[in-house]
Amino acid sequence: MAAQRPRLPGFIGFPDRKMKPVIVPDLFFTELLPQIDHLAELKLTVYAFWLLNEQSGELRYLRGDDLRRDELLLESLALDDDLRSPRAILEDALERAVARHTFIKVEVETGHGEETVVEDWYFLNTARGRQAVAAIRQGRLAELQAVLPEDARLQVERPNIFVLYEQNIGLMTELIAEQLRDLERTYPPDWIQEAFEIAVGNNRRALRYIQGILKRWEREGKDTRGSTGRDPASHPGSGYVPDEYSDIVIS
Repeated sequence: MAAQRPRLPGFIGFPDRKMKPVIVPDLFFTELLPQIDHLAELKLTVYAFWLLNEQSGELRYLRGDDLRRDELLLESLALDDDLRSPRAILEDALERAVARHTFIKVEVETGHGEETVVEDWYFLNTARGRQAVAAIRQGRLAELQAVLPEDARLQVERPNIFVLYEQNIGLMTELIAEQLRDLERTYPPDWIQEAFEIAVGNNRRALRYIQGILKRWEREGKDTRGSTGRDPASHPGSGYVPDEYSDIVIS
């Protein structure tokens, strides 16, 4: 029989002194809380709000290694009815929170040469968090370097095509999902991402427009000059939209 974990001392109440408030979004109580059906995930989520409130600056995130060394968090996750170690419970809670879209996970390379290691960082799924993750995944790291540790560089994980569609175009239907699968089977991932970025940059947020760009590249070649004679390579960034795409008709 496993040894019973020692019980935490009973709570004696809040003190009279002024306490620092912790900001928790109201949607946590109305939308997210009713969906959380796992105690460790709930504890981790609430604890994350406190940790993020303690941070300052524009880029706020949680390092997986910091969470794994946080004795207060691990102690709170040591459940009497769970025989797993607190760290194993934490890993499960992190996976649940990511799957529920409370957190967005990004992998980070730190160190240099043979000492390079991969860390897991977690952003709260807020507008600011999504913007930071989008910038990371699009390779726009220069915008974040001022607030990133000098020894850390973020791995650019290419988002899958469903994520690209939902983040840039709109809600997905089963018909659209099948069309996206066809694109994924037909074209290279970097073509697909660049086609999405061109569509967004040209304010043509429609799958037919993206399909038209990819078919044009397949037929005529991707790395060619546009009909205007301007070289796309001379316009850095995926926001540049050559005139050659203006004849793609969407309905």
